[in-house]
Amino acid sequence: MLDYRFIKENLEAVKKNIADRNMVADADLVVKLFDERTALTTKLQALKQKRNENAASMKQKLDPETRQKYIEEGKQIKEDVSAAEKELSEVEAKLDEAGRQIPNMHHPDTPIGKLDTENLEVKKSGTIRKFDFQPKDHVQLGEELDILDFERGTKVSGPKFYYLKNEAVFLEEALIMYALNVLRKHGFTTFITPDVARQEILQGIGFNPRGNESNVYCIEEEGTCLVATAEITLGGFHSGEILDKSALPLFYCGLSHCFRREAGGAGQFSKGLYRVHQFDKVEMFVYSLPEQSDEIHEKLRLIEEEIFEGLGIPFHVVDTCTGDLGAPAYRKWDLEAWMPGRATEEHPEGDYGEVTSTSNCTDYQARRLNVKYHDDDGKNKYVHMLNGTAVAVGRAMLAIMENYQNADGSITIPPVLVPYCGFDKIGPKTEKKDPVYHASKK
Repeated sequence: MLDYRFIKENLEAVKKNIADRNMVADADLVVKLFDERTALTTKLQALKQKRNENAASMKQKLDPETRQKYIEEGKQIKEDVSAAEKELSEVEAKLDEAGRQIPNMHHPDTPIGKLDTENLEVKKSGTIRKFDFQPKDHVQLGEELDILDFERGTKVSGPKFYYLKNEAVFLEEALIMYALNVLRKHGFTTFITPDVARQEILQGIGFNPRGNESNVYCIEEEGTCLVATAEITLGGFHSGEILDKSALPLFYCGLSHCFRREAGGAGQFSKGLYRVHQFDKVEMFVYSLPEQSDEIHEKLRLIEEEIFEGLGIPFHVVDTCTGDLGAPAYRKWDLEAWMPGRATEEHPEGDYGEVTSTSNCTDYQARRLNVKYHDDDGKNKYVHMLNGTAVAVGRAMLAIMENYQNADGSITIPPVLVPYCGFDKIGPKTEKKDPVYHASKK
């Protein structure tokens, strides 16, 4: 969250930032409650000082009448302290709730806009392939090659679940190992993180664990949720801790299952692997000094580019507009891969789809999670937190399948993945026997 005093001293800028992000939040209410809390804190301190003075007076040698007077005064002060503490607690709860609605400030260079169509392209990489045959989308390819089964995923678990089969299983593991080895080369500490986190950790990162608009699966009566990304568990790793300045920056990466309700996720390009309820992802997360975070943000973006350049997937990078940032991000880069399966009348050869993003969240999450570092001046200050997708496996697999498909329906494996897969092509099954008994075929 933003510092309350910052909100008060920069009220108009904060309100403009809320409008630029197309969000609803009441900065005026935050300032009002902040002032009330300040006044109540001062009042409570004065009452406690008065209580201490009363207690000191009671230790003196007093006549009975004077002692009784101090006793009665002490009782009243105790009641006043209790009432002030209750009122302060109520105001602090309201302030915390209102303060959490205020988004982070955005970078001065962030494009102003409401929709992802207003994101600003800043870079292109790779050459878009010209097919000499009619390319298929990944759903058709996966079903024909017997490596994806969405129908049975829906039957067993519900819509937007799926089975990976045969070579797709090895392709998924290959993508994970490839990404982890790229990150190990860059000095990241590797983790496999829990798939469950406490609700307060999700709130600290910026996820809303409750409500109709929540994208999170909560575990009933446990106070925990299934994680939507390892950003949550890596960000919570040092919650409530003071870090050694000399140890910063800390480069972490985590492999986790990711669970998302994807409420409202619809449209023709959300089918198949692009928007699902469960997937695997390798996530980057960095704790840094404030003066380091802009440079580290660029580094994370370049690592994402390195991974997809290595895969040979054409992509472009966009500077995400204010309306598409999300509350915690100060600035966000999205890497969108070319997907031939997104062909439309308007874009007959395909279109780009997001596969990774990286965000600099400055101290917004650190304030919520209370993560600080001990500075040279002896003061404890909030770290900056950054995150970035190394590889979201489903979307990367989608891009590989569609870009590396061949006229005979097979899929060539990118050379960097062959050592992990153990094969260089996924081809049609020569003898595919249906295991299901069909009485009509008898």
